[in-house]
Amino acid sequence: MVQPAIQIENLSHRYETRDALRNVSFAVEPAEIFGLLGPNGSGKTTLFRILSTLMLPTSGRALVCGMDVVREPHQVRQQTGVVFQAASIDVKLTATENLWHQGHLYGMRGRLLRERIAAMLSRVGLTERANERAETFSGGMQRRLELAKGLMHQPAVLLLDEPSTGLDPGARIDLWRYLKLLRDEEGISALVTTHLMEEADRCDRLAILNEGELVALGTPADLKSAIGGDVIVVESGNPEALLGKIKSRFNITPTLLDGKLRFEQAGGHRFSTELVEAFPGEIDSISVSKPSVEDVFIQRTGHRFWSETARDPAAAPYN
Repeated sequence: MVQPAIQIENLSHRYETRDALRNVSFAVEPAEIFGLLGPNGSGKTTLFRILSTLMLPTSGRALVCGMDVVREPHQVRQQTGVVFQAASIDVKLTATENLWHQGHLYGMRGRLLRERIAAMLSRVGLTERANERAETFSGGMQRRLELAKGLMHQPAVLLLDEPSTGLDPGARIDLWRYLKLLRDEEGISALVTTHLMEEADRCDRLAILNEGELVALGTPADLKSAIGGDVIVVESGNPEALLGKIKSRFNITPTLLDGKLRFEQAGGHRFSTELVEAFPGEIDSISVSKPSVEDVFIQRTGHRFWSETARDPAAAPYN
């Protein structure tokens, strides 16, 4: 049996006022891009900090390459590359100098260090800018340098916290292209925290968190197909009354979100015609779409992804 790259077992963490994580369990397989999706307050930042050995969980355990993050933090760090949301490169140094100092932290010297720097700069497409200061780089290039920095010691697992923050669409595409190359050519496992639905769709598998609990786990395609039909959204001048009529007539109970009725139904386009004919003059507009990752979140939680206002305390430690 192949050992998971990351194993989370009944992991919980409690701050003074609330539970940030409650009995979360999942595994990240070798050579897999695994997405950790959740709004502010979902617990994903807390989980990221536990995996990167910056916090201790209240209970449960987390393993990286079979090593416990609490009992074997040094060994875990040797196997883990971390790219934080906040920039960690020194923009006054060149790309080479940033990687040189990172290599020293892991005991690299001489020829080995020079060869590794050259390999990493080539990997992220920065060879021609090796001797230029990072402050002259675009946001996407700086993020690629962050990625090279996290890979200097050849980790088996890469942890990335909101890696697309501040990047334009083109730079985001480049970042994901590099992640897939690392997965396919070097067998690296990557755990990516994100709140972006388009990034979630690019992951091999997803864990969706809400208020500290795991509410969905699987491939994006499997999670969307489990919804079981098209997503229908209805606008009406009196949505509460229409909800009751739809329930009575079709035995369907829509969810009322932001003043609109939402439900799933197979053959959505045919059913939408039937719905309009059943309630003439009561429907202002109706839309039919294939399920998205956000629809999965809505189905599992009963509210929209961005409806939460709570924040993960770990995301703002100085407040």
